[in-house]
This record gives sequence, C-alpha cells and structure tokens, in this order.
Amino acid sequence: MTWTASRCVAWSPFFPETGTRSSMKSTPTEFLRPARAEDVPALMALRTEAESWLGSKGTDQWSDPETGAKAMAKWRASIDEGRAWVVEGGTGAILATVSRGPVDRDFWRDVDHPESALYLYKLIVSRSAAGRRLGERIVDWTSRLAAMEGRDWVRIDTWRTNAGLHSYYERLGFAHVRTEAPAHRLSGWLAQRPAHVLSLPGALLTVGQPASNRCQQGAVPSPR
Repeated sequence: MTWTASRCVAWSPFFPETGTRSSMKSTPTEFLRPARAEDVPALMALRTEAESWLGSKGTDQWSDPETGAKAMAKWRASIDEGRAWVVEGGTGAILATVSRGPVDRDFWRDVDHPESALYLYKLIVSRSAAGRRLGERIVDWTSRLAAMEGRDWVRIDTWRTNAGLHSYYERLGFAHVRTEAPAHRLSGWLAQRPAHVLSLPGALLTVGQPASNRCQQGAVPSPR
C-alpha cells in the first residue's frame, strides 16, 4: 500500500447527489484495515453471532459444523495471504469483516471471464453496528478496488436458500447470474454488480486510519 497526496474531503451526513440526509448512524472514526492474526477470535465471534441471528430469521445458512478449527484455519490462511479485511471502530472494536478471494471454480466458468471480476467473500457485520449501513459501504469499497484494478464486476456467491440475502444484494444493484447446485456445496446463488456502481458515494470508508487523521496528514491510501 502506498500513500499519495490528495485534497481531503470532509465526511458529510448528506448524499451529494440528492442533498438529502443519510439515515446512517456511523461516524468518520470507522475505517478498514487488513486483518491480523490476533483478530481471529473476534472474527469467529462475528461469525458465531451471525449464525445465531440467521437462525432467528429462519434460514439454515452457516448451520453446518464449520464453526471450529476448520473456519479458523480458513481465516488464518486468508489473513496470511492478505485477503481478509476488518472494519475497526473508534474504540478499537471490530465491527465487520470481508475477504476477497480467487475465483471459485465450482461456480464460475470460463465463459464468465473469471479474470474480469473481484470476488467478495465472508462479509459479516456485527449486530452492534446495525443501522450504520456498513455492509453497503464495504461493498462500495470492493467496487472501488475492482475498478482500480481494471475489473468490470464485483461478484458474490451466497447461500442458495437465503432469499432475504438475495434481495439485499439485489437492492444494492447486483443482478442474479444463475444458481449452481453442486452436491458438496450449499452456496451457489451467483450475482454480480458493475464495478463502477456505488450505493453510498457520499459515505465512503477510509482505509488504514480514521478519516480525521488522514485529513491531518493530507494523504489517502492507494493499494498497489
């Protein structure tokens, strides 16, 4: 990651394209950073909380036994490879996580031009951050990253039976591509959104440090 000088734009509770006030409760102290090995317990706590919440909504997502050593091993590998990120709040608490990963060949084919997309995985937001629209802002960050890399799409695969999650992503501008159902997988609802699309362009997450500190330094991070 390198730093380049830039004019700092102050955070605003208004959407610039409409002039209307955002309903978010978030503050400019939230920021993205690469996940670290010591974050694994907090990441597992996020997943356990998400499992319980999903169960209360009547979906069987993540009801599989992948909540112990196997899940931890996967997260450690993602961290070691620089693919896992967290959103940290002003108090240092981890509010959300997201990972990017290689194309999943159980789902995406050569005809999909796999190299044309960034693949988003493991997006989880703490229930304590509900109402801050962190999920949308994280997806926007992946869209910006995809565009910087010259990619056309952000792609996801989600639990096939979680209709509520499908609707959520469709509201963010994702289009259903198709549903794959390999016998050994429970995910497979495939969708994509053009990399240039942003849901909340007036509330972009900063990377590496809070926006207020960045303004003082007059720099913005540019991943390379």
